[in-house]
Amino acid sequence: MGTQKPSIPKGTRDFGQQEMAERNYIFDTIRSVFRTYGYAQIETPAQENLSTLLGKYGDEGDKLLFRILNSGDAFAHADLTGDSAAITKQVCEKGLRYDLTVPFARYVVQHQSEISFPFRRFQIQPVWRADRPQKGRYREFYQCDADVIGSKSQINELELVQIVDRVFNLLGVNVLIKINNRKVLTGFAEICGFPDKVVDITVAIDKLDKIGLDAVKEEMLERGLTPEAVQVIEPILGLGGTSSEKIAVMRGLMNGGSASGLVSETGLKGLDELEELFGYIDAAQVGQKVEIDLSLARGLNYYTGAIFEVKALDFPIGSICGGGRYDNLTGIFGLPDMSGVGISFGADRIYDVLKGLGKFPEGLTRSTTILFANMDASVIPYLVPVARNLRERGVSCEIYPDTVKLKKQFDYADRKAIPFLSINGSDEMAAGIIGIKNLASGEQKQFAAGDIDGICSFLGV
Repeated sequence: MGTQKPSIPKGTRDFGQQEMAERNYIFDTIRSVFRTYGYAQIETPAQENLSTLLGKYGDEGDKLLFRILNSGDAFAHADLTGDSAAITKQVCEKGLRYDLTVPFARYVVQHQSEISFPFRRFQIQPVWRADRPQKGRYREFYQCDADVIGSKSQINELELVQIVDRVFNLLGVNVLIKINNRKVLTGFAEICGFPDKVVDITVAIDKLDKIGLDAVKEEMLERGLTPEAVQVIEPILGLGGTSSEKIAVMRGLMNGGSASGLVSETGLKGLDELEELFGYIDAAQVGQKVEIDLSLARGLNYYTGAIFEVKALDFPIGSICGGGRYDNLTGIFGLPDMSGVGISFGADRIYDVLKGLGKFPEGLTRSTTILFANMDASVIPYLVPVARNLRERGVSCEIYPDTVKLKKQFDYADRKAIPFLSINGSDEMAAGIIGIKNLASGEQKQFAAGDIDGICSFLGV
């Protein structure tokens, strides 16, 4: 048998030290902003019961769930004569989580007696989707979610917009925050005379960016809408102007001003909510660009109010952040009337944007500040307490483990971008001093072995 060539599944990646330093820069930035708005971290298991996951993401989402075979011989007692869905149900009881929102809803219901509401939590964990891998789309990827549940106030929506604004200001990325309201989309369905086709219309509209207006119109016709109904929706999708102008035009259409003459109370309520939210956003002086996008649909079926999507302005990639308001997600798990709103940062796409724009700070991968060279094994006991005292002050140190040529140790420091090298032999040990060289400037200094303050000052920490 030949040697097996190692590989990993398609749509997954290894992260080396450079990538991890850069990814942690993103996570740490997002985490710090979440905390300033009162959000605290939780984690849920990678696998959930399939009963928790199925039926929450629409038919398309259900198809993309990774199912886990029951342990042992999963097929031993299965009836294999049925269709594949029936067989799958017998042999798979668990699945990998598809997002962090449904597990969060399950968590809230399960732990409701321990939680104080409104409950603000954030979660930074991987999720899995059995999607076709392509650029910017992976089968395993991280989400960074913040949700607040137990409050209907749109102050929560405002704060999520402010969180997005702050995160991307800190990361140095210009973004466009697009906002719509699911009630307005329901209004589309009502004024075009197909109130039962909300999901069909939404799924089609959600593809506008990808496939263009003509293909979206075609899809709506395929999904059972009449040409007259599509004619009512079409002008809405290309509506321009300021936020208040868009709301005013839509108010007229929802109030019987469209070709159908139908009125949508739900659509009007959605427009009231958008007006209130944009009033808050104006008052908060959000720096990043924010606009109403009436074609924004976001495919997930559990949204009931405001929906958000964030795009990078200077880098071509799909949505890098999205979310929305949901009124009945926990109701599925037996806790009705618990409204929540959340946002999810797509860490992998944000990484691609920062990499593409060269926005990562220098020196992120530097794990070690000072390397103690190994010149002579007898000197090591002298260096160990110095390194320990520096580490206690938070300075990252390494003692080169092997007594080898100094050139090799210099090369090691160079490859790891270690800025300081300390070379000490028996003479330095006898004199009780530590010599340190700044490898960038060439400056060299000697300190008493006990002068940890002086050494830290020279190291710039």
